[in-house]
Amino acid sequence: MSTFKCTEEIETWKEAVELAVDVYRITDLDPFKHDFSLKDQLRRSAISISSNIAEGFERETHKEFIRFLFFAKGSCGELRSQLYVSQRIGFLDENIYDRLKNRCKMLSSKIQSLINYLKSVK
Repeated sequence: MSTFKCTEEIETWKEAVELAVDVYRITDLDPFKHDFSLKDQLRRSAISISSNIAEGFERETHKEFIRFLFFAKGSCGELRSQLYVSQRIGFLDENIYDRLKNRCKMLSSKIQSLINYLKSVK
């Protein structure tokens, strides 16, 4: 299907996993410890990025892979929105928020590049 033999070879997937790990670590700290709903939403959207990349790859067609990459890209936007709310209510300081927001934007851009690549090799 593509030049990848397994999900673990996809750099974009690796970056999504690292972002999810960071979100999990940050949401283990105060004040997220006491806001189970926001903590859960942040974690779900973060883990959804890499999960959708993996699921799409395993579907073994370009069309399905691309479809799930769009889901992953959507989860990136969802995470960015939740990070913004977290910063606005004082759960994240400006530096951490900016770092995570920029990683989300970069990851979204890389997912779009992967989509464009897959569309070009049909």
